[in-house]
Amino acid sequence: MSKLTHLDERGNAHMVDVGDKQTSSRTAIASGQVRMASSTLELIATTGHKKGDVLAVARIAGIQAAKQCSQLIPLCHPLMLTSIQVDFELDTARTLVKISACCKVSGQTGVEMEALTAVSVAALTIYDMCKAVDKDMVIECICLQEKQGGKSGHYQRASTSTE
Repeated sequence: MSKLTHLDERGNAHMVDVGDKQTSSRTAIASGQVRMASSTLELIATTGHKKGDVLAVARIAGIQAAKQCSQLIPLCHPLMLTSIQVDFELDTARTLVKISACCKVSGQTGVEMEALTAVSVAALTIYDMCKAVDKDMVIECICLQEKQGGKSGHYQRASTSTE
């Protein structure tokens, strides 16, 4: 296993110096899902929820979260994101909302944390807006699906049966 980059030789946390790294185009895609009762999913699908359009609010929350990632996660670099896209897919057969986020930057460090944060906060927003009608919802399977750019190159998750 390689050395953890956010720890110095004494084991103290520190922000990685990316100043000497080449600027490159970087993209990260993350995903996750919120499992819920079929009646809750129906409320979301028909925008019949009394709090309004759940997915519209969750999309804005996800975008805002990606923009604030360095304020939420210690040691993350503040980034000038060039694109943030948060999308949803309603899976009626499995009674869940699938969430995906794609973040892009031209910079010296990757955008994986921003994409993961966007998915996480979008999922939490769905939960928050629907908890009055469904306390049994489960947020699950939040993970990095793909990243491109930077020294480590291209990564793509092998699909699993839970995704």
